[in-house]
Order: sequence, then structure tokens, then C-alpha cells
Amino acid sequence: MIQAELTLILEIQMDEWWQDVTVPMLETVRRRLRSLVKLIEKQRRKPIYTDFEDLMGDERSVILPGFTLPSDFERFRAKARQFIKAHEDHITIHKLRTNEPLTATDLSELERMLSESGIGSADDVQKAKETSRGLGLFVRSLVGLDREAAKKAFGSFLSGKIMRANQIEFVNLMVDHLTEHGSMDARLLYQSPYTDFNPRGVDGVFASTEVDELFTILDEVRRRAVG
Repeated sequence: MIQAELTLILEIQMDEWWQDVTVPMLETVRRRLRSLVKLIEKQRRKPIYTDFEDLMGDERSVILPGFTLPSDFERFRAKARQFIKAHEDHITIHKLRTNEPLTATDLSELERMLSESGIGSADDVQKAKETSRGLGLFVRSLVGLDREAAKKAFGSFLSGKIMRANQIEFVNLMVDHLTEHGSMDARLLYQSPYTDFNPRGVDGVFASTEVDELFTILDEVRRRAVG
């Protein structure tokens, strides 16, 4: 085996071979010599001990790509999630989780809870209302929808229908999304993973009347959190 590659072994020991070396050349060497590695005799070497002292230079800021500090609102959102999850037994939050419609009193109670919790300022609460188009939807996005409540929302749609396997899986994906996020924009039904079922998304899986039903269900789930 060594004899078969001896010419190459001798060549790569010369400085001339390494002049203007290319990646394909190195890859060729790697492939031709990789079976010979196991033939190298192992030698025992004494451990080498070093005693170096690190030298600290001047402090400077370094920006790491992909690593940014969370904004004040992101920190508020994280704290709000912890707070809401710790108070899931509160009647208003329970109603949000189980897809029961909220009243104006419920929304006022949510605002009071968040404002008095000390997790953020009044501006944070106001921004939460604006970015999520309602405080109920903001809180629902933090805790999601109870899975049984999400499945129940599609009860009338599924009742009495003989569904194909891909249609059942499609609806189950919608249930998964509602369980995690609490609401769903109908436009997502025309994006992956829903377009994995059909390039046309929901329109390629269900009849137009059924698509209208699904849109109505998503809108009703959203409206119940708006109040």
C-alpha cells in the first residue's frame, strides 16, 4: 500500500509541491493517503507542561454577528410570559386559554394585572396592546390556546365530513399553531408547511366553501381574545 503511493509521499515532502497548491490537490492527497494513516506507528510522548501568564489588554467592545441584546420590550415580553404563566388560574387568563369570549371588564382586569405587576412600564403595556392589536391577543400569544379548546374550535367544521388523510393532517397543523401561538393569521395557510401539502396551500387541499369555513374559525378564535 505504501509502495503504491510512494511517489506522491516523496513529492509532498518537497517545497516545490506546495507552491501554488490548490484545494483539489489537497483533496486528492487526502483521499489517496487516508488508508495509510492506520499504518503510522504510535509513539509515546512525554507530556509538555507550560507555565504562561495571560496578559490582559485594554477593554474594547466586540459586536458578535447574530448575538444582540434583547430590547426593553423583549425583556418585558419575557417577564410578562413568566408572570402570566404563574397566574394561569386567574379567571381572565383561563378564559383566554380556553377560547371563551372576553368582556370589556376582562380586558380592563388584564391591563390592571400587567400594570401593577411591576414587570414593565405603562408604555410597555401600551406597546403590547398596539403591536398585538389588543391586550387579549398579546396575553394569548404568551400562553397559547388550550389544545382541547383549539380542537373544539374545529368541531363543527369536522362534524359530518369524511376527511382525507392530508386534510386531517392539515387541520392538525392548524391546531398545533393555535396551541402554541393562541391565534393564527390566515395568510400562513399559503406558506410552508401548508404549501407542503399543495403548492396552492389551503386552496389546493379544501374546497372553496371549506376554506371560507376555516377562515371564519380563525377569525372567531381571534375575536374571542379581542373582546
